[in-house]
Amino acid sequence: MHIVSTGIYYAYSLLYSRQPEVLWAQRSEKIYLTISLPDAKDVVLKTEPHGLFTFSAIANGEPFSFSLELFDSILPEGRKTRTKIGLRNIICSLQKEKKGWWKRLLKSEEKHPYIKVDWNKWRDDDDEESGMC
Repeated sequence: MHIVSTGIYYAYSLLYSRQPEVLWAQRSEKIYLTISLPDAKDVVLKTEPHGLFTFSAIANGEPFSFSLELFDSILPEGRKTRTKIGLRNIICSLQKEKKGWWKRLLKSEEKHPYIKVDWNKWRDDDDEESGMC
């Protein structure tokens, strides 16, 4: 990960950036986020224990960013949080602070058109109990 240290650039990117498509899935202990952004550069990810997840990057010369206030708390960066930056997407595995199933990804019930369920990774509590995942 590359951290962009210029405060002016960061403020500009938040004001004039687009949001990439974000796919999400969960297990009882984890949240999976797949950020679809081919050829992403200067990727900055930040997780905070109270459930704030922020992302910013540059792709094809354009800034992309978003912040998500997650449904519940997660473990801070470095403690069972994994990130893989690929050519087409960025995959994040976030460890939930408390084991259990969230009703939704975000605290707010507001709909975000760029966030969708990742049905390829989705498992529910019945699947997990029967050992299917």
